[in-house]
Amino acid sequence: MLKQHLQQKLLQKLSPQQIQFIKLLQVPTVALDTRIKEELEENPALEDPSLMIAEEPKSEYDDLNDAPEDFEGGSKEESVDEFNVDDYLQDDSVNDYSTSYNNNDDDEEKKETPIAIESTFFESLQEQLDLVPLSDQDFIIGKQIIGSLDDDGYLRRPITSMIDDLAFSQNVMVEEEDVFEMLKVIQAFDPPGIAARDLQECLTLQLRRKDPNNPIILKAIEIVENYLDEFTKKHYDKLEKSLGLSSEDLKEIIAEILRLNPKPGDSNQVTTKQLQVIPDFHVSNNDGVLILTLNSKNAPELRVSRSYIDMFDHYDKAAQKDKKMKEAVQFVKQKLDSAKWFIDAIKQRQQTLLKTMNAIMQYQYEYLLTGDERKMRPMILKDIADKIDMDISTVSRVANSKYVQTEFGTFLLKSFFSEAIQTESGEEVSNKEVKKILEDCIGNEDKRKPLADEKLTEILKDRGYNIARRTVAKYREQMNIPVARLRKEL
Repeated sequence: MLKQHLQQKLLQKLSPQQIQFIKLLQVPTVALDTRIKEELEENPALEDPSLMIAEEPKSEYDDLNDAPEDFEGGSKEESVDEFNVDDYLQDDSVNDYSTSYNNNDDDEEKKETPIAIESTFFESLQEQLDLVPLSDQDFIIGKQIIGSLDDDGYLRRPITSMIDDLAFSQNVMVEEEDVFEMLKVIQAFDPPGIAARDLQECLTLQLRRKDPNNPIILKAIEIVENYLDEFTKKHYDKLEKSLGLSSEDLKEIIAEILRLNPKPGDSNQVTTKQLQVIPDFHVSNNDGVLILTLNSKNAPELRVSRSYIDMFDHYDKAAQKDKKMKEAVQFVKQKLDSAKWFIDAIKQRQQTLLKTMNAIMQYQYEYLLTGDERKMRPMILKDIADKIDMDISTVSRVANSKYVQTEFGTFLLKSFFSEAIQTESGEEVSNKEVKKILEDCIGNEDKRKPLADEKLTEILKDRGYNIARRTVAKYREQMNIPVARLRKEL
């Protein structure tokens, strides 16, 4: 049986303006400029004065309201017809400021940034293959091997799979012996260790390129071929006993192995690409007083287009409004509102960033003055949220993607947050302080007898930090420090 009844519900929904602010808040400075450019392209009612080369021409409707009464009666409708409404309804992505951009002469010299041209890793191998006198079949096999290499220079594709590829794709029938023979040819190319099928073969190929009469090289080859597992796990005592070596001899052999390149394919390439970090804040020390400034890129000079405001006023005051005129009014109003909301969201973002960072700076004042991690106070998101009277999620959005530049380096705001640890005296300290002590202890340890986690736990307890061994192990792993056995050196 169907029944009707009234029910009250209390719902909390985010407005489009709030959603836009949240998205802008979590955008870092390095991506904010791109986001603003996207908005400028999408909304012609939004302008950036810094991009305007010439002054915007005065609208013919600026003095419309000041026109004499006899003018209003005779030509107001004519002025309405002068607007081509279709131009604004067809494409809402046209920028009214873009027409002032192309003022450069065609004869002006166009300067381009020179680009360095270098041979790639695979091109270098192909050039070496071209210089070797080979039969047509061997040349095809060689090209197949080079094309099957990974970026680090290893051949991880099975030989049988390459034989199938040659048969199906190039109609070349070969045997395993033919591929192995060409593999030996490729492995003789530069850089040494290329086309190896595993790390052991890669290191062996490099060592066999060195002086064969050197006893250190011969012992290094023996260790790599027969004792690689013991070497990687740093069981040096087993190596000394098995090979009858002294500590000094083993030290020289290990140094020789460590000089080898485990990824020969990366030797001609940039292996580490540094991520460009643009700080959102700057904290400077002015005679013991910290001064906080916001990166100027976070405060763009945006404004609403005056021509669009005049256009809306004109359409809105028009005496006759047909369907097309109403659509024009609605379109212009939508773009004006969107521009105002975006500008307000940018300003609110600036205020929130400054408010949050200022609270963090005041909380970690001693640390930001000295740069000593031992003076960092324990701080969680709730501490800052309560201080600035904002939600924890807002603080989290600011802390997760923003950087601050100090006199001691550039840091992610998230790194200033840490858990509290209670000492024997009852004082709460940051776990960053404990990690700093662990780092100092491990850095000053005797590498021949590195400190185990149990010993590190005892050292911390002697200093008043009552921490379990598993907690010490957790902090050590967070700092990417290996266990004592793997830190051992001869």
